[in-house]
Amino acid sequence: MMLNKTVTLEVDGLQIVGQLFLPGEGGGLFPTVCVCHGIPSGNPPDPSDGGYPLLAEKLCGEGFAVFIFNFRGTGASGGNLDMPGWTRDLEAAIDYLYALPEVDRSHLMLLGFSGGAAVSVYVAAQDRRVSSVVACACPAEFTFSNIAEGPRAVVEHFRSIGAIRENGFPCSAGEWLKGFKLVSPVEYVAGIAPRPLLMVHGSNDETVELSHAYRLYERAGEPKQIIVIEGATHRLRQNDEAMARVLSWLKSRCW
Repeated sequence: MMLNKTVTLEVDGLQIVGQLFLPGEGGGLFPTVCVCHGIPSGNPPDPSDGGYPLLAEKLCGEGFAVFIFNFRGTGASGGNLDMPGWTRDLEAAIDYLYALPEVDRSHLMLLGFSGGAAVSVYVAAQDRRVSSVVACACPAEFTFSNIAEGPRAVVEHFRSIGAIRENGFPCSAGEWLKGFKLVSPVEYVAGIAPRPLLMVHGSNDETVELSHAYRLYERAGEPKQIIVIEGATHRLRQNDEAMARVLSWLKSRCW
């Protein structure tokens, strides 16, 4: 029976809340997957969707230790959506996992989705503790449908869905938006090599066009692999074929 506990990390004075899943059988060291969710869309959740905890349970059932958490501005975590802040949240998660006695430090892997994939690429390129990366529906760079209306329109969108919670945040909408450019994966993906990189993308992704995946793949060093799931849309976590391919790849890195 797997073990599951709530974890709270303090980053920049904020409470970042997560869950750690550990395989219950035996002891020793476990290959570890840190799962990074995407940027909130504001769409109502699907009542039949078990969310990231269900994904964590599936991975844990295959012998992985798994950590899921809410980036600042989302879920139970504090603060406001902020891309440079998200990179610090992930670094704190890696610090936490790297210090755990149950974690196999030689197999500390990141599994990111959309905006969380972008942050995973950025952090992994600069943190050699990360052994490999899976980037699902990853943008080469961030674009927003309402950017033509100006930075303030983007801020107000995220305020309306609860990802920006403080009235005085950000001090400058323009500077806040530059934070997304700072984390552009296309500028950092080459830095992951020689550690393995898997990119997974849906052929019918309505949010991040498939061309983003090919741009990233072209920039990335070896070893690298790209998997295009025919007919799949942006929410690859909910796609059984995509997650089966991801699981197979993760296992091939460890056993």
